[in-house]
Amino acid sequence: MDTLTRMRAFIDVVESEGFSAASRKVGRSKALLSKYVKELEDDLGALLLNRTTRQFSLTEAGHTYYRRATEIIREIDTLADTVRDSSGDVRGRIKISAPRTFADAAMGQCLIDFAMEHPDITLDINLDDRFVDLVEEGYDIAIRITRLENSSLIARRLAPFGMRLCGSPALIATHGKPQTPQDLATLPCIVDSNARWHSNWPFQNEEGETISVSVSGPIEVNSPMAVRAATLYGLGFAILPDFIVAEDVAAGRLYCMLDNYLLDGGGIYAVYPHRRYLPAKIRVLVDFLAKWFKRREKS
Repeated sequence: MDTLTRMRAFIDVVESEGFSAASRKVGRSKALLSKYVKELEDDLGALLLNRTTRQFSLTEAGHTYYRRATEIIREIDTLADTVRDSSGDVRGRIKISAPRTFADAAMGQCLIDFAMEHPDITLDINLDDRFVDLVEEGYDIAIRITRLENSSLIARRLAPFGMRLCGSPALIATHGKPQTPQDLATLPCIVDSNARWHSNWPFQNEEGETISVSVSGPIEVNSPMAVRAATLYGLGFAILPDFIVAEDVAAGRLYCMLDNYLLDGGGIYAVYPHRRYLPAKIRVLVDFLAKWFKRREKS
């Protein structure tokens, strides 16, 4: 058995957080994966995983080996992609990070459309509203909905997007509409704990300077969809992506306010690490997404 097969088995187990989950992911038996990892440890003469009946953890040697092994496997896969690119054969697996709200919204269809058009490329999609570390966690690409800041990553803007400050008719009837961002400091607010600003909401004043308002309320939750639900029930004001609340606003279930104070310049981005050679499969995906959103914008 070659070292690369054992190395890939070890990486699959670590990234799946267990042998059973890795077995389901890659379609190999738990016993076979365990055998590969044990052979790898025997070959290295070092314990990589601490195993118990309920869980496992990486040893210090395991952490070191995992970091270097993922880099090596990524380079090998990139080399294979480069060769396939020259022959016009684009295939392989793309590990993607995307927000749950992206997949739940209508625009999540873009990934399904890509998979249908490119059956030789497997999309390994991990939905998480946090910002993952692409290099450290081994992702090929991430979809991010944000105001892009300075980054060591390459980013391609797919579409614009904005945030809206919303409240339900019942909430406004009780508390009135805030006239300035500072008014929110004394009003009930729903906090998305996954948002980068958490409870310190960013706005811009009349001079265009960024200001921060500290807010609080009855609920803090790490899900924009849960924030939307709480806002619809009148529990507080909330800042939410426009694509999440567009239908609610159009139907009169939510009202928007303070638009002139909200920061602009947000967008939906495809971001990926700097690499000497961009794998063909990544370029194909990014180009597809850019065209997909362009068609959506025109429709």
